Amino acid sequence: MTFEHKSQKLLPVRMYRRRVLQSAGIASIVIGVSLAIGIVGYHSFGELPWIDALVNASMILGGMGPVDTIKSTGGKWFESIYALFSGVALLTSVGVLFAPTLHRLLHRFHIETEQEE
Repeated sequence: MTFEHKSQKLLPVRMYRRRVLQSAGIASIVIGVSLAIGIVGYHSFGELPWIDALVNASMILGGMGPVDTIKSTGGKWFESIYALFSGVALLTSVGVLFAPTLHRLLHRFHIETEQEE
């Protein structure tokens, strides 16, 4: 079984830049919402002041680890769940951010391969 594939031209640079900006916007939203969840959670469950909640949420989301020791059971549950969530959120945002560039690179490689045949 053979498939015929019509090769499409590479997207113009202007449109590629637009896709990169859209991806950066989506990644920023994912990070921003994740940070907001962390701040509110650390403040509510961890009983930390707002600024300390921001620092802890930022450090967890960035993969560095918590700063303050959480003493309440609810805060420890939140911190555990938020740490797992943050890993997924960070990887997702990085994937979304690099997707247009990787797609363009693979598309360009595919066009070059077809031209050689």
